[in-house]
Amino acid sequence: HTIGAIIPTMENAIFARGLQAFQETLDDLGYTLLVSSTAYRPDVEAEQIRALVARGADGLLLIGYERDQSVYEYLERQTIPTLVAWAYSKDSAHPSIGFDNRASMQALAEEVVSMGHRRIAVISGIVEGNDRAAGRLQGIKDAMVSNGLDPSELPVIETPYEIENGSNAFEDLWGLITKPTVVMCGNDVLAVGAIQRAIEMGIRIPDDVSVTGFDDLELARIVTPRLTTVHVPHRQMGHEAARELIQMVEGKSQGKSQRLECALEMRESLRALG
Repeated sequence: HTIGAIIPTMENAIFARGLQAFQETLDDLGYTLLVSSTAYRPDVEAEQIRALVARGADGLLLIGYERDQSVYEYLERQTIPTLVAWAYSKDSAHPSIGFDNRASMQALAEEVVSMGHRRIAVISGIVEGNDRAAGRLQGIKDAMVSNGLDPSELPVIETPYEIENGSNAFEDLWGLITKPTVVMCGNDVLAVGAIQRAIEMGIRIPDDVSVTGFDDLELARIVTPRLTTVHVPHRQMGHEAARELIQMVEGKSQGKSQRLECALEMRESLRALG
């Protein structure tokens, strides 16, 4: 029995921990895993889905909901059990094991605002075609609205998830006339890039500016200062997704969605303003 997993990238550690747990559970249950990566391109994902189906994959794991409806229709025609991970929406027609990106980032942003921050800036992943990145950005805006701040004035730089891109985006934001007191990043990879560039520029974190991330990758605990971030239960998600997808493949489940809880990790990169 073979399960296919199609992930957006292998460039950095975002998907590594969850996928490792996914594979461990599949191994225990006698399934083989095939993995491919799309470089965040929907056309490549559609091709890879067809290729895995042609190879006889018994089930598929996809990341996030956002893809052309024709892809879902194709999978239904092929009767291939398909599970979405890394995202959760109670309104979705597709079974998923994941977390609410929007609500989780909103919780962090509420905390940031409660610590006195009003001048927020954002380094986001590319939002188009990425419901996780879009949800996180929206979560920050939700927190601003609920605290009487105007999200239309929020400086946002969208950039692919790479450390160097986080560095360059930070430098651009620091060049604004009104400097932010906090830079909220769409994930830890971008945040570590931001911290690195700040240090190179002689900017002290968190004394001069706070930085936050999302994911709680190993990077978040190695960087100095350690990164305030949102802890995503990657391993739990991988294990649960494998169990549910195998239930679907074996005809024991129609596909049940499960929302996993994220947690705030408050560390030294975020400070309260006097």
